[in-house]
Amino acid sequence: MLDLAEELHRWVEEGRDFAVATVVAVGGSAPRGPGAALAVDSDGTAIGSVSGGCVEGAVYDLCVEALQDGRVALERFGYSDEDAFAVGLTCGGVLDVLVMPVRADTPALAGWLAAAARGEAVALARMTKGPAELLGGALLVHADGSYAGTLTDGSLRSGSAAAGGLSGSAPGTGPERDALGAGSPRSATPTGPKPDATETELNRDATAVEVNRYVVQAEPERDALEAGSERDTVAGASWPREGGVGAALEATAAAEARAMLDGGRTGTVEISEDGANCPGGVTLFVESSVPPPRMIVFGAVDFAAALVRAGKFLGHHVTVCDARPVFATRNRFPEADEVVVDWPHRYLRNTATDHRTVLCVLTHDAKFDIPLLEAALRLPVAYVGAMGSRRTHEDRERRLREAGLTDRELARLRSPIGLDLGARTPEETALSIAAEIVASRRGGSGVPLTGNGLPIHHDRVTAPVVRAS
Repeated sequence: MLDLAEELHRWVEEGRDFAVATVVAVGGSAPRGPGAALAVDSDGTAIGSVSGGCVEGAVYDLCVEALQDGRVALERFGYSDEDAFAVGLTCGGVLDVLVMPVRADTPALAGWLAAAARGEAVALARMTKGPAELLGGALLVHADGSYAGTLTDGSLRSGSAAAGGLSGSAPGTGPERDALGAGSPRSATPTGPKPDATETELNRDATAVEVNRYVVQAEPERDALEAGSERDTVAGASWPREGGVGAALEATAAAEARAMLDGGRTGTVEISEDGANCPGGVTLFVESSVPPPRMIVFGAVDFAAALVRAGKFLGHHVTVCDARPVFATRNRFPEADEVVVDWPHRYLRNTATDHRTVLCVLTHDAKFDIPLLEAALRLPVAYVGAMGSRRTHEDRERRLREAGLTDRELARLRSPIGLDLGARTPEETALSIAAEIVASRRGGSGVPLTGNGLPIHHDRVTAPVVRAS
């Protein structure tokens, strides 16, 4: 949902109610990962995507339904062998999608959207498995460990029952779904497309065919609560609050979300219903909003101008650094977030970097390259690449060994920088470098997908979605 944060924050400020569907788990090959989202407002306006097109029509209808009845739902979309053209993922993957109605005054989610839109470090933890009436409960967790919202009070998540929001009966319960059971396929009522329907309307009328949607049953309400604990009764549910299980659950959830925020990770975490850290009956989906990762381009050359544009396209905060003031100017690099005149190695030692930072050395001059790379290859950054010919690389490597770098440190250097695309122009070279950065981050091989039998999507920890600053 991070890629929609700015627009959804604007919707909240305008007082618009909406429903948001978020991918909270992925199995097999799927077009989009956890955190991908589709939102629909009360006027029917839709933004975002959960699948790149496979199940958008069905998810749109779920959002409309959530806006009408105020209920939270967790739905599974998968592949149907019987009908590959049913509403499902023809790529063979499985998506779990959490659909939540959001009122303009929903505290935790509204606060998270505002903070995310400002580029602050903040996490949103939502319950995707647990007591049925608490599905979708949300905590807003800040970098200092403080948190707002609640997992155990349904009236504070997506509007109260009195306001047409959540009722005490959770979505996915009752005779219809009891008969289906967890993991059962569900069909929509066939209505059929209109004879004169346009292509857009046909896509929207995807529910006219069998919906390959699987119901994920929420856990039943706890059979027993700790004796003597203080309770609040909300939306027809009883749950221990201050000093009891509810408070312990939220404190543990906040601690787990903060740990994921510290690592800039988005994904699920399991805890027990009594607040213990061991896996149990509660699953939380945590989305981490962190500032954009940095790309620092050393060398104010023509190739750098193209690489700045590529870095911005990938969502980086891009800095250009060069010791020569005649070249390091704002006029030459208008799209860079920062243009710094300083010796590269000195700037690198005095600026903030982290495990997501990308360093691209384009200076192609030993007096700049060697002290810079000596520092860069000893930092815990994501990527270090240096431009130059193979002869330049051999000379550079020899000098770095003489400076005391180890084989392990030198193995981190991507040189000559970029993938072999046959690039000639600055723009083609920037594309080559950007492709290598993505492959390094996602675990890709960099070889053509055609005929190689390798996975299209790689099982790496989901990186947080970032917005260009």
